[in-house]
Amino acid sequence: MIDTAELVDNATGSQSRKVFWDKDVYQLELERIFSRCWLFLGHESSIPKPGDFLTTFMAEDRVILSHQADGSYKAFINSCTHRGNQVCHADSGNAKAFVCNYHGWVFGQDGALVDVPMEARCYHNNLEKSELGLKQVRVESYKGFIFGCHDPEAPPLQEYLGDFCWYLDTIWGGPDGGMELLGPPMKSLLSCNWKVPTENFVGDGYHVGWTHAAALQMIGGELAALSGNRADMPFDDLGLQFTTRHGHGFGVIDNAATAIHVNREGYQKFLEDNRGKVREELGPERERLYMGHWNSSIFPNCSFLYGTNTFKIWHPRGPHEIEVWTYTLVPRNADDETKRSIQREAIRSFGTAGTLESDDGENMSSATYVNQGRITRQGRLNSSMGVQREGPHPVYPGIVGVSFIGETSYRGFYRFWQEMLEAPDWAAVHANDDNWDEMWTNRNFWPDRMASNPDTPA
Repeated sequence: MIDTAELVDNATGSQSRKVFWDKDVYQLELERIFSRCWLFLGHESSIPKPGDFLTTFMAEDRVILSHQADGSYKAFINSCTHRGNQVCHADSGNAKAFVCNYHGWVFGQDGALVDVPMEARCYHNNLEKSELGLKQVRVESYKGFIFGCHDPEAPPLQEYLGDFCWYLDTIWGGPDGGMELLGPPMKSLLSCNWKVPTENFVGDGYHVGWTHAAALQMIGGELAALSGNRADMPFDDLGLQFTTRHGHGFGVIDNAATAIHVNREGYQKFLEDNRGKVREELGPERERLYMGHWNSSIFPNCSFLYGTNTFKIWHPRGPHEIEVWTYTLVPRNADDETKRSIQREAIRSFGTAGTLESDDGENMSSATYVNQGRITRQGRLNSSMGVQREGPHPVYPGIVGVSFIGETSYRGFYRFWQEMLEAPDWAAVHANDDNWDEMWTNRNFWPDRMASNPDTPA
């Protein structure tokens, strides 16, 4: 029996080192997180025409995502219902049907079993094909981003995203036309637990100046001032951290959307041309977000950097390995050259061999494997930075931390991670909807801060 109270202590902001290496914890994650939460499958721009498909994963389960003739999207488990063979081996394409290369069973675009070789002779017309289609996955999309879920009791996708939609609407579907993904994804293996990169992307601004010091000095620009963890920056005035009901969160660095771009002219012009529309339609608070750089994660294993414009899926391959899929996130309405420029910069920084990607990979692997030691594993991980300097905000939904350097979003991620491991079903999760944020006890932090300093940025 796993003691989740020992794994996560929300009061002190700490976690057991078991969260990165324990095999029983990982199996419980597969059951209670990856089998019940909404997982990213693909973007509509990747499969624009009926018949288009791509293959992906939901944790360790192989999945086919297919664009249907009626314009909808369906997903199903990529495993033949005859003898379990993988049905589709292609990464993507356009197909009228999927044929298993083991015994030739044929499945339609919708996953239904439509043909069986020698059916009458071998099965004597006793085969119920209607009951042997590929196992269906719930599919819903938000602003063109398609997610899948195995649990019929899970809330709809938009409800699952919850207050995070308020933030996503700033960039995924805002007045500038929203975002799309450029693929196909780059793929690589990394020896680490899936939570290490997810928690890093959910809002770890603390590591940026140290881990990426050399790269930031080379790139120059706004973030170069962080290199070496320079202490002369007014951190509390240059960004915020956010966490929401279902563990989604991010940190934003103000006015840094294009900071890692060596060639930023086209992208910077696009943002400047559209910030007025964002302010007019969404308000100054979201204009601030629009012009900032985001470190963001959608629980459990989807992350993106807005500004750097990399989009990541951390597919688990056991407790100590992941398969990293990397897309480029670009404005839909930007011109082709601007999109290509953004993609070049994203690949240079966070591609498989990117200057910042390699910095992170080493740390993520180390954070996983060093914690297996017999003595080391008895220790605790600390995520207490910013405790009491966070709380409900008069404008921004969820819980808001005062600085982009903090661990508010960490604590939000692990609070929900623990909740999902403890909850036997989604009904038990919903029972906590009214009190999910009670662990953040400084309820007056933002009203008091704004009262004492009227110039505090919203």
